[in-house]
Formats: sequence, structure tokens, C-alpha cells
Amino acid sequence: QVQLVESGGGLVQAGGSLRLSCAASGSIFSINVMGWYRQVPGKQRELVAGITKGGSTIYADSVKGRFTISRGNAKNWVFLQMNSLKPEDTAVYYCAAGATNFDRMDYWGKGTLVTVSS
Repeated sequence: QVQLVESGGGLVQAGGSLRLSCAASGSIFSINVMGWYRQVPGKQRELVAGITKGGSTIYADSVKGRFTISRGNAKNWVFLQMNSLKPEDTAVYYCAAGATNFDRMDYWGKGTLVTVSS
């Protein structure tokens, strides 16, 4: 089992920045991919950014050039630096981890709310 705990959400004005953090614990040796997803009421959860064990990254088109995913030196941390935030970035952001690929994440955090005011 893997436990994921997110932090760093909050309220920010449009154009501002936030940094989300996710700490993984437990059987982290089984993790090959980690990612940040977001969901707004009435919509499906979507992949925002992901990173593989080898360091390859993937981003949603809507956040390319504004968001950056990275891992900590200990590899059990993953971060999402969000710059130039827009009101449409408002959502609950979830950290996720998996053994295979971004479409089949095995573990999820409880989520952290990001609200961007206009």
C-alpha cells in the first residue's frame, strides 16, 4: 500500500502562483509513475501533469508552459509548481501514483483545493 498526502492548495489571484506538494509513504518501491490530476464539479477528473520513474514528464495542453512537475531528491515527493494561474485552474487537485501508466493509477490522495479568483 502507498499513502499520498497533498499540501499547498489555497486561494490565489489570477496571475499568481502556488506550489503543491505530495508526500508518498509505504510501498513506494512499487511506484513507477506519479501525477497530479484535477476535478471540478460535474466534470471528469483530468491529468494535469505526470512524471515517470525515469523523469519523463507529460502535461495537459491547458497547462503547458505554466505548470511544472518535479520530484524531490528522495523520490517520494512530487511537486507541482503552478504559475500564471487562471480562474479556470480552480479545482480540487489530487496526487496519484501507480505501477504502470497514467491511465491506471493505483493510489490517490484526498485532494487539495485550489481556487483562483479573477
